[in-house]
Amino acid sequence: MQANPLSEISLIRRLKLSQLMVFERVLETGSVVRAANEMRLTQPAVTKVIHELESCFDGELFSRSNRGVVPTELGLLLGQRVKSLMAELRYMTDELNDFRLGTSGHVIVGTLISASARLLPQAIAKLKARAPNVLVTVREGTPAHLFPALATGDVDIVVGRLPERELPIASAFPLTHEALFDESLCAVIGGKGGAPVPEGVVHLDALVDLPWILPTPDSPARLAAEHLFRAAGLPLPTDIVESLSLLTNIGLLLETPRIALMPRVAARQFADAGLLRILDLPETGSFGTIGFSVRSNKVQSAACRGFVECLREAAGAAGAS
Repeated sequence: MQANPLSEISLIRRLKLSQLMVFERVLETGSVVRAANEMRLTQPAVTKVIHELESCFDGELFSRSNRGVVPTELGLLLGQRVKSLMAELRYMTDELNDFRLGTSGHVIVGTLISASARLLPQAIAKLKARAPNVLVTVREGTPAHLFPALATGDVDIVVGRLPERELPIASAFPLTHEALFDESLCAVIGGKGGAPVPEGVVHLDALVDLPWILPTPDSPARLAAEHLFRAAGLPLPTDIVESLSLLTNIGLLLETPRIALMPRVAARQFADAGLLRILDLPETGSFGTIGFSVRSNKVQSAACRGFVECLREAAGAAGAS
């Protein structure tokens, strides 16, 4: 039997925001049980909502298994729109609270390794000093994960190394990128002990046979690392750990004699604390442009606009240091 076409009026009459919120939580968690726990509902109540939505759309939204639930093709289609709708609801809530109560709201920041050590903490500190009621949520990831999340409204802004214009991800989504400052790349070792590297100027060819930490292959930072060795006429080191986790990298540098490549602004902060030592390598060059990305087709919330202002101020100090 052919399904009847849906209309905006019929959807408005049949759908409730609470149903879509439940659907979005099941989609994100991949589990009816976890969604029920997060929303403080019973499992049968969540299951009932999903059944109601499936009846409304004349199709299954999830495939069920012992490990949880997986969205069907219909579930994925609905999920793309529901995520944007939930983001708009969050923006409206923030703006209404800002209007009614004063400076408040919620900003979700996606961050790359190049911003997480110094630039981002300074910007957050400035924002919280001015607007302590603003909730800041930080999510760390790679551009491949953060830019799609930014496009759907799961995050409000992504801060870190901007992708080169020629890379597909730079134009794959309707995003606006703003440059803040150019960052250089440096090699670091643990401040106490660390790799067996002499003081003073050394060259990359004297270090290539030592153990290294390099960015993961799917990150733009890896391209900068590969260019560094290629420009010096050297192969990549053979004993490597691939990691974008700043905490993991610093832990490895403190525990093992390895060398890592790191944005200079971030490295300087840990060097000043005595945790790392920056190597004076003449071969190290540009890491890339540090900046932020926002959606082109949406107006940022008041909280996000305030964060951008603080980010620009912190970037001015970081780029000058």
